[in-house]
Amino acid sequence: MKNISRLELENIYGKISPFEFKNKLIELATLSNRKSTRTLLDAGRGNPNWIASTPREAFFTFGQFAITESRYTWDDGDLTGMPKKTGIYKRFCTYVENNKFMPGIDTLKAIIDYGIEELNFDKDEFLHELTDAIIGDNYPFPDRMLIHIEKIVKEYLKREMKYDVETGGEFNVFAVEGATAAMCYIFDSLIANNLLLKGDKIAIMTPVFTPYLEIPHLPRYEFEVVYINADEIDENDEHTWQCSNKELEKLSNPDIKALFVVNPSNPPSVAISQKSISEIVDIVKTKNKDLMIISDDVYGTFIHGFRSLMADLPYNTIGVYSYSKYFGVTGWRLGTIALHENNVFDKLIKELPYSIRKRTMRRYADLNPVPENVPFIDRIVADSRQVSLNHTAGLSTPQQVQMAFFSAFTLIDKENNYKDKTINICKTRKKLLFDSLDIGINENENDASYYTQIDLLRLCKKRYGEEFVEYLKANYKPVDILFDLAQKSSIVLLGGGGFAGPEWSIRISLANLYDEAYSEIGVVLKRILDSYADDWKKLQG
Repeated sequence: MKNISRLELENIYGKISPFEFKNKLIELATLSNRKSTRTLLDAGRGNPNWIASTPREAFFTFGQFAITESRYTWDDGDLTGMPKKTGIYKRFCTYVENNKFMPGIDTLKAIIDYGIEELNFDKDEFLHELTDAIIGDNYPFPDRMLIHIEKIVKEYLKREMKYDVETGGEFNVFAVEGATAAMCYIFDSLIANNLLLKGDKIAIMTPVFTPYLEIPHLPRYEFEVVYINADEIDENDEHTWQCSNKELEKLSNPDIKALFVVNPSNPPSVAISQKSISEIVDIVKTKNKDLMIISDDVYGTFIHGFRSLMADLPYNTIGVYSYSKYFGVTGWRLGTIALHENNVFDKLIKELPYSIRKRTMRRYADLNPVPENVPFIDRIVADSRQVSLNHTAGLSTPQQVQMAFFSAFTLIDKENNYKDKTINICKTRKKLLFDSLDIGINENENDASYYTQIDLLRLCKKRYGEEFVEYLKANYKPVDILFDLAQKSSIVLLGGGGFAGPEWSIRISLANLYDEAYSEIGVVLKRILDSYADDWKKLQG
């Protein structure tokens, strides 16, 4: 592995994805690490370093039950049969009684009891669906989502995301391979159904997850993008990571057909305030009634009382959610697309000119004798398999079972014990980081603290003064700080500019390193800034 120079990094900084740039920093930090006894600290990626173990134990123990069921049907050594429905609940109860010391057995029983007692599921129907699904011996059917599992997941989304059937009516869920797959499917279906055309104007709330900045400019889309910037500064000259009314007012333009938002945001990790939500609701209801909103709410579970835009604008919003961060399950690829049955997407499809509707009718003709009646959510399912392979669509059934177990585990945790643990992890790490940087934390009910974004120019202005900030901008670049962190201390962070945030900001994941690492990151970052300030002071004489 060759040495990576500062100039090489400078030449590619801002020209490639910050995640690809991070890989270059890791190479640099690894080389530096080999020459010392330091530990590589990669706070660039948001993979949590915890997992929800209890629902996993229940899942794997239930898998053992499922195998006993397959042998009950047909047992020929290595070859067994498909689970049978009749009497399966009674056999499950016997299994639980005979395996009281299996890991997660009590949680497993509580999950099954929840479905039967709280959601009024038929015992054998419910148990058979889960058993057959965890074995994975049948194609997903219904392909959008298995019936009982969807009902459990809907209850989870209503509790955690505040999806509201009282105001929005019934909604449907499509189980997908994480939020990133959800966004790919949604983008493709918006294009396939002529809800968005090349060159159309869309809005993106920033800072935002970098791929959402890049996708609209791909040749397939080439959208005109209007950025709704989190420009609000409080009385302490600090970012609130909220959008001013001036920025939100951009959404009043009816030429803007769609709004893409990550809420809470990535990287600031701050949820849209109720004040801003009220402003967005007013704009949509009075000035841009057909605005299509796609909201990625993956970090919402790290805020008590979080409300998705699906709760306040159910008619206009597609809700996207991923289980990956909250449950430490990035490798499972578990996510959902949710859409109310009464929605603006179906309305806009019906209003398209007949010549365009005729084309889409041909596209979905094999799905329904009256293809115009295929709702948008089912079109997304079909489009995920190029329509022609719709019969093989759907998330793998074992993944759906794990999704149901995570959901039910949360629903039976009435005291929010698991939620409190994950929130406390992130809050503790942020405090350790900020304490080591000598930065005060403003208590903010909208702060998920999964990441933090620090504007170094504002930090330096407070610590060293305006003249030093001008010196810093004239003599250094943001890449210099990232380079020094990686080379001198084997610490990898991401630049905030790649997320359409302040150019001199940095993003730090608070989820993927152990607590003490955040104190170390703060100490090293402060030392680097102090060294720059010392050089400046020497020049002052």
